[in-house]
Amino acid sequence: MKKITIFFALISFYTFGQTNPDKPLTNEIYTADPSAHIFNGKIYIYPSHDVEFGGIPDDSGNQYDMVDYHVLSMDKIGGEVTVHDVGLKVTDVPWATKKMWAPDAAYKNGTYYLYFPAKDKEDIFRIGVATSKNPEGPFKAKKKPMKGSYSIDPAVFIDDDGEAYIYIGGIWGGQLQRWETGEYEYNGSLRDLNKPNQPAIKPRMARLTDNMLQFDEELKTIDIIDENGELIKGGDLSRRFFEAPWIHKIDKTYYLSYSTGDTHLIVYATSDNPYGPFTYRGVVNEPVKGWTNHHSITKIDEKWYFFYHDVQRSGKDYLRSVKVRELIHNKDGTIQTINTLK
Repeated sequence: MKKITIFFALISFYTFGQTNPDKPLTNEIYTADPSAHIFNGKIYIYPSHDVEFGGIPDDSGNQYDMVDYHVLSMDKIGGEVTVHDVGLKVTDVPWATKKMWAPDAAYKNGTYYLYFPAKDKEDIFRIGVATSKNPEGPFKAKKKPMKGSYSIDPAVFIDDDGEAYIYIGGIWGGQLQRWETGEYEYNGSLRDLNKPNQPAIKPRMARLTDNMLQFDEELKTIDIIDENGELIKGGDLSRRFFEAPWIHKIDKTYYLSYSTGDTHLIVYATSDNPYGPFTYRGVVNEPVKGWTNHHSITKIDEKWYFFYHDVQRSGKDYLRSVKVRELIHNKDGTIQTINTLK
């Protein structure tokens, strides 16, 4: 891992020297991993909440030791941003112990749902769900994590027919590689390092129950294929899945975007089915300042917007700030690549 850590440091050193015209949505707190939604005609952003770290950063993500969530809201893009009070904290979740990483939210039948990853008492990531009658919370967590859940980065998509799906997954610190056999294995294989010519580890998804609180089926793997119909390989570091799945839909096309992790890209693939397979199409976002690249894509007032984070304000990988920029889809359905350093 030593060479990888040095590589991360070089990438961070290089990007810290660049400028970015986008301003943080707030300077009150540090926020990352933004999931943006329109509720009641307002923009709500559900980010993770970065805090100062006094230890030594490592490849498992110990420097990202978040303990609560604050919801952001604004009336329009460029408008004043409200940082709401704590919506949920780890001490309010009976099963969780630490690392409240990237969340997402959804609304159905008069209730707002907050989906979040956290480590349980056995140091295993699970996905929890909390509910509220208000989009900003406070949220009340269920006493147990979602049955059969694991790994990180939940993203919920409600289709045109009302069916809701959840997409999850993150390798390395997100532990997805430990579930390749269907059971938790601490020394699970990382195919991108150990088997570069084998299919990459795949993100997972499942349909949700009508009450939005559980999986309505077992988690399924999602195939991501190249232009020739072949599965993306683990050694294809600029295209393989690492973390941060997100779904948006235009007409009948489903867009799965995700982070490639150590190559610092947000890329996308498309399908005519929420289960896939998804065909790789290209890059959504070039590397940002800092190590992580995590996003959401949301339609607001007939335009699409790309919510993301970087470390321009702090200069520290674990103290990030959420930003936003317009995203352009071409007439043929492809996405124009964003470079936030310009």
